[in-house]
Amino acid sequence: MDPDKISKLKISEEQKFTPGSGRGRKLLWPAFVVVLIVAGLTLAHRSGFLSSSVEVRATSVGWVYPSQVITEFNASGYVVAQRKAAVASKGTGRLSSVEVQEGSRVKDGDVLARIENDDLVADCNQVAAQLAAARSDLTRAGIELDTAARNHVRFSDLYGRKAVSQVDFENARDRYLKARAAVDSARSNIRVLEAALRKAEVLVEYTVIRAPFDGVVLTKDADVGEVVAPFGSATNAKAAVVNMADLSSLMVEADVSESFLSRASIEQPCEVQLDSLPDTRFTGKVDTIVPTADRTRGTVMVKVRFDRLDPRILPEMSAKVSFLSRPLPEGESRPFLGVHRDASTRRGDAEGVFRIEGDRAVWVALPGAETFGDYVLPGSAMKNGERVVLKPPQELKSGDKIKVAD
Repeated sequence: MDPDKISKLKISEEQKFTPGSGRGRKLLWPAFVVVLIVAGLTLAHRSGFLSSSVEVRATSVGWVYPSQVITEFNASGYVVAQRKAAVASKGTGRLSSVEVQEGSRVKDGDVLARIENDDLVADCNQVAAQLAAARSDLTRAGIELDTAARNHVRFSDLYGRKAVSQVDFENARDRYLKARAAVDSARSNIRVLEAALRKAEVLVEYTVIRAPFDGVVLTKDADVGEVVAPFGSATNAKAAVVNMADLSSLMVEADVSESFLSRASIEQPCEVQLDSLPDTRFTGKVDTIVPTADRTRGTVMVKVRFDRLDPRILPEMSAKVSFLSRPLPEGESRPFLGVHRDASTRRGDAEGVFRIEGDRAVWVALPGAETFGDYVLPGSAMKNGERVVLKPPQELKSGDKIKVAD
């Protein structure tokens, strides 16, 4: 090409590119948008917004009791007083007083309630008066017997000496025999009246309703003015005045599945947890295995007694019983913070868990963590209630987005 012609070529001032020109701006905007999009996509990818969620299962860090490690099997049941009674009256009548209320602690023989008994008391007083009269009759008959006996001896002596007639002697003898019969009759009459008095006193005592044993009143089923009758035999009559129980006889009646029955034995150590006292565990032992099964539920009732009763334990509380393979020493009664070993995994040279924070899995190393049975002791690295990934997949990394399966 001719060098002279090339040297004559020039770019006009209108066609020169300047940074502030409109054409320059038109060229920069698409590039700027592309850079923003690329940067946003990169940031989103690094943040995990464009990555798919890993579906995982979760468990929680919580307090673990040593008994959970040595538990053979579990069963549920209720606290039941083995000595309880619906205390009723043996007679029919209207309540004149009720001496107790719910929660009252009573001793054997304490008065719980009284029934109107004016008529029975009057009958008792009448029999007592008749008995007093009969005893007076016996005294009189005894005096007559003494007199007749002396006359009989006297006339017998005189008759032997032919000083009195046979008729006088026989009359004296007859008076003596009649006097002795009168004494026997008076004594028998007294025994009859004593029996009648005891009966009248018993009928009066029936109107005083007493505690059959030491215990606590659970419910009061009748009040002053209401009619009570044995077994509620009368219309609109109450059968029981109070329901009471001996709280020293409390046991847990647990329904044990027939498949676990071979693992239960008398005096087997147990641990009882009450729903109303979730933070307290009670030790106990198997007291009775009831020798019959419930065919509809496939269970056998096992009664577990408490080693030490607590005043907070009440009848009809729901309970869970752990049947243990060995007794718990005193030092193993306190719980420890633990997480199931299936949540523990290894990443590199470290053992740890993935803590769930929102929708992310965050790696928490647990160097030197101890194990106890099926549980890992995280120490101060974890807190009670924190959720962790259960059986984390090998490809899971800290910061990955996760979705907790239902």
